[in-house]
Amino acid sequence: MKFRYITIEREYGSGGTRIARKLSEVCGVPCYGQEILEAVAKKQGIPVDRINQYEEKATGSVLYTMFVMSRMQTGDPDMLTAEGRVFLDEQLEIRRLAMEGPAIFLGHCASDALKDQKSVIKVFIHSENENEVKRRIVEDYGIAPEEAESTRRHFNKKRAGYFRANTGNDWKDLKNYDVVLDSSKLGIDGCVNVLKGLY
Repeated sequence: MKFRYITIEREYGSGGTRIARKLSEVCGVPCYGQEILEAVAKKQGIPVDRINQYEEKATGSVLYTMFVMSRMQTGDPDMLTAEGRVFLDEQLEIRRLAMEGPAIFLGHCASDALKDQKSVIKVFIHSENENEVKRRIVEDYGIAPEEAESTRRHFNKKRAGYFRANTGNDWKDLKNYDVVLDSSKLGIDGCVNVLKGLY
């Protein structure tokens, strides 16, 4: 096995979740995305929806990022905001799951959580075909066609803001990744086959 961990960040509607789940099946390696949220929700005794609300509140401002990072460095979880505690627990859960063996991590700034691991490949999935993105959003998430574009923008803004707020990096800066895939050119199966080669 060349790499033990694959971390995937993806644009909304790019098929990244489907790619990660299918890669998991093909390679027999667990995939963690929503499962991370569920574990943190259970640990904190709050519903998953509340965690989603906390993630919504994270901003991409430099001041917020410096505030969260400075508090995290103290090592005292009581010094963190509710949003900061969620992020810290997500990072701890990702590291815990990584201790169990090879895995695929979907979102949640997993590449940052595993930055001290040597056998990590960081992937970004996007799609240049806007019509295909809208079709996937309608088919995969049941969003009305007239709301597909605004929904896409909303979730991409949320993901970008959360990534910047908690890592200090630009989510779409391709220098943050080892592999960048365009799912509109490669298709779901093509992306899976590329990533399968990494295992």
